[in-house]
Amino acid sequence: MKFSPKKSLGQNFLIDEKILNKIIEVGNIKSNDTIIEVGPGKGALTDRILKNNPKNITVIEKDERLVNFLSKKFGRSIKIINDDMMNISYENYIKKDLIIFGNLPYNISTQMLAKLVKVKGIDNFCKRLVLMFQKEVADRIIANKNTKNYGRLSILSNWRMQINKVIDIEPSSFTPMPRVKSTLLVLVPKKEFYEFKDPSNLEHITNIFFSQRRKMVKKPMKLLFKNYEIISKNLSIDLNLRPQNLDHSTYYKMCKVYETLIN
Repeated sequence: MKFSPKKSLGQNFLIDEKILNKIIEVGNIKSNDTIIEVGPGKGALTDRILKNNPKNITVIEKDERLVNFLSKKFGRSIKIINDDMMNISYENYIKKDLIIFGNLPYNISTQMLAKLVKVKGIDNFCKRLVLMFQKEVADRIIANKNTKNYGRLSILSNWRMQINKVIDIEPSSFTPMPRVKSTLLVLVPKKEFYEFKDPSNLEHITNIFFSQRRKMVKKPMKLLFKNYEIISKNLSIDLNLRPQNLDHSTYYKMCKVYETLIN
């Protein structure tokens, strides 16, 4: 059955056997694992996941044409949820030994990552996330301080996740071919991390800092804190630095202080 991929859904189907096998390799599926695959497409990866005999597998697919195709192809071997991956409350699918796979549509990949990172208690039930991003986005996720790609996405992602880059993927590995390279990342939820009352506070802080990333951090500090000079001293922040010069932990500590002052 042939499909005309929908640009509105960011559909690019992975067809490269080597990359598909690499995804399975780094996924390291065991017999007691529960699998969620977001954006399964025509089931090329789904088929390989099933061959590794996980406990069960749920796929989330928005395109009704693909839902019908997958239903006919796999029958009762998988559970299919016909919905937008952004609409799902992943907390409702909490199962021990969960692995999440996803070839994320470029147009919603950053929103989807932020949603997954903020799932409450994800470190208690999710073993790893094996996700594919546009290379430009992946570069921002794994960026370190003092680099041009470092910013809001890196700070939020690294708050809850240990992130490892696996491989860059050429456009020819997909059909239709995207115009850009992709990157495969493995994210493992951290057991130890800064506890926030509301993770959106971290997003708020980084938004203020990186909306003017070329300005010295004195300006955003003044916007956030009345006693910014005292707080800067306590956090060992040089007010003459730029936002990209502050490491992850500085932003996490800053968020902790911010939350004590707004309540």
